[in-house]
Amino acid sequence: MSRPTVAIIGAGASGALTALHILSNPDGPRIFLIEKRQGFGVGVAYSTGNADHLLNVRAGNMSAFPDQPAHFTDWLRDRDPDLLAAGFVPRRTYGAYLSGLLRAAAMSDRAAGRLMLVNDEATSLIIGEGRPRLRLAVGRELLIDALVLATGNGAPEPPYVPDGGLAGSPRYIADPWAADAFRHVAPEDPMLLLGTGLTMVDVALTLKGNGHVGPKIAISRRGLLPRRHAAPVAVPPDPLPPLPPVLSAALRIVRSHVKHYHAALGDGADWRAVIDALRPVTRGFWQALDTTTRRRFLRHLRPWWDVHRHRLAPVVADRLAAMLESGEVALKAGRLRAFALEGTGPRQQVAMHWRPRQGTVDERLHVAHVVNCTGPGGDLSRNGPPIIRSLLAAGLARPDALGLGLDLDGDGRLIAADGCAGRFYALGPASRGAFWEVTAIPDIRVQAQQVAAAICRDLG
Repeated sequence: MSRPTVAIIGAGASGALTALHILSNPDGPRIFLIEKRQGFGVGVAYSTGNADHLLNVRAGNMSAFPDQPAHFTDWLRDRDPDLLAAGFVPRRTYGAYLSGLLRAAAMSDRAAGRLMLVNDEATSLIIGEGRPRLRLAVGRELLIDALVLATGNGAPEPPYVPDGGLAGSPRYIADPWAADAFRHVAPEDPMLLLGTGLTMVDVALTLKGNGHVGPKIAISRRGLLPRRHAAPVAVPPDPLPPLPPVLSAALRIVRSHVKHYHAALGDGADWRAVIDALRPVTRGFWQALDTTTRRRFLRHLRPWWDVHRHRLAPVVADRLAAMLESGEVALKAGRLRAFALEGTGPRQQVAMHWRPRQGTVDERLHVAHVVNCTGPGGDLSRNGPPIIRSLLAAGLARPDALGLGLDLDGDGRLIAADGCAGRFYALGPASRGAFWEVTAIPDIRVQAQQVAAAICRDLG
């Protein structure tokens, strides 16, 4: 009897890990692993060639496999012990690790005739009589039995203020990860970076590495910066209990754990260890919250969660601190009001109208370029890849209630417009609305294992 077939859209970390877990089951389905970019296993995050772009998680917690925690460090020790000693390795090194795993799996006996790498873009799914047909950009159609969306982060949301034509101008850099994003930037051009999170830090380092010496102004509503990682603690905190689905009560418990941890260990304790200890309970806590409470979390606590949960490698934090101290990067907190283009040709400038936080009067500043560093957007009907927009338009998927991604059941199956779930799945950032903590490898690797197991069960 022939094997059923699953198509995995996206061959970055989420897609590659899902494929590896499916291949580990000798009775699992055939796989079409589809990637529009060059290279399988790296995606946007780990394809950067900039050595200054480091992982935000220590190498010791970056194994591809939940049940083999030393897998990545063993791989790294055989290749570059100096990188292992540093703790935070370049993202391109991790991309080489993932692509190597995929390459080895593709050449293994268990993958013979089961893994097909397709360098193309999936555009739509055709449902009719018989098996679903997945249409590719070149016009080819693939017969499949199941579909996995592992498309990674959506495009950043544009600033929703009057832009005076900025969006259609080369003065606006909508995607800082595009290969030619900074081709029009001169070394002394003043730059405005929208957002003060991890993407902003990457962009500031990229510009500096490109020889840019002009001012870089980073702005967000609160002006919060990611915190730095500290040295690992010798004594981890006690496990946290399940958090109650009340924000104020949950916050009190976390703060109490930090306080008791400090009281017990003094200088050997650190709040970061308590935040990291939340990982086992975060998913259950998020799923226990009702929609209204989740909205309150996003409005009031998310900015603080992001800067404490997603931290900078110490060497990166040091570089950012030096750029802030020298004035090369200036931090502003406030609300955007409008943009306007002034002048023409090489002398054209972008005027940003903004109101400082707790201020009452608008201010204006001029820059040469505006870079969107606000991070991934959740409106996949507008910013998602063609396959997701097609599924939403056809009613085969629906957004989650908060607009963070797609609506899913507990196993990662897409919930259609009629409320039913079939053999279509999603993982990674598109599942943020259902599971919240799904953007780092320690979470994605577990999710990939679970989705792979659900696929093998569903396909028999």
